[in-house]
Amino acid sequence: MKYNVAVVGATGMVGNKFLEVLAERNFPIETLYLFASKKSAGKTLSFKGKDFIVEELKEDNIKNKQIDFALFSAGGSVSLEYAPIFAKYNATVIDNSSAWRMDPNVPLVVPEVNPEDIKWNKGIIANPNCSTIQAVVALKPLFDKYGIKRIVYSTYQAVSGAGVGGFNDLKEGYSGTAPQKFPHPIAGNVLPHIDVFLDNGYTKEEMKMIDETIKILHDDSLKITATTVRVPVFYGHSESLNVELKKDFDVKDIFELYKNTDGIILKDDVKNLVYPMPIEAAGSDDVYVGRIRRDFSVENGLNLWVVADNIRKGAASNAVQIAECIIRQNK
Repeated sequence: MKYNVAVVGATGMVGNKFLEVLAERNFPIETLYLFASKKSAGKTLSFKGKDFIVEELKEDNIKNKQIDFALFSAGGSVSLEYAPIFAKYNATVIDNSSAWRMDPNVPLVVPEVNPEDIKWNKGIIANPNCSTIQAVVALKPLFDKYGIKRIVYSTYQAVSGAGVGGFNDLKEGYSGTAPQKFPHPIAGNVLPHIDVFLDNGYTKEEMKMIDETIKILHDDSLKITATTVRVPVFYGHSESLNVELKKDFDVKDIFELYKNTDGIILKDDVKNLVYPMPIEAAGSDDVYVGRIRRDFSVENGLNLWVVADNIRKGAASNAVQIAECIIRQNK
């Protein structure tokens, strides 16, 4: 069976990656529709060797198309307005913005972690934040086997997470061009600041990681803190995860656990300088885990280093994988 698929925000960085991932994974598409703003309407994008015209995102261009899946990466305000419209016409929306993530009536899904939540969707499914996705993929095996008491997130996030503007700030910054997206230069620099600062001193990005992890793992008792940092890397988020487990563990068992977990690539051979790096994770849909070691400062403490491509697994690929899950569940 084939499906009618819409990509909303098709001309953006993640929109383009949607097309790339759909082609690579040979998603069963009957008809492909591309939507973007009025400004981008009329542009031509290529998919599997064919050219497609981008249409303006408006209800008149949606209602008669019988769309099965709508993959959104067009910003929160667009998602709030148009996701319900697509759902009204019986499409399943998979939204990459933050608009629906914490809505109690909308599942927040990472297929390797909580695919069962897909079943209670009412037409809209939220894609988690890029930094949350790779973290929970690494945490889920530990959560199931040992239980988790507390998590300390420290992230080192690529500029592509801030879109084309962030990418260009790094690309052009080394030549002395002033930043257009970030408040300070990112070239040769590190910014402990992603998204806006809140009254509690955390950034919105940090609170996203905290709140989304609790929602995805369905555990309100989790204690989590986070510091999210932008680094001068084009693609691939890196994260230090400090985890306090509920049960004791043998580090050797943690290695075995990750060796046998789908969606994870274990890279941990420090004697030979093998550990996850964003330069290797770029272009992959897997989550890379390494630097596994006990945290001796706390009972049942564990340190992990987790890396993934933020535009693929952290955005486009996760959304396509959700659609693939829906197809499997409906068979």
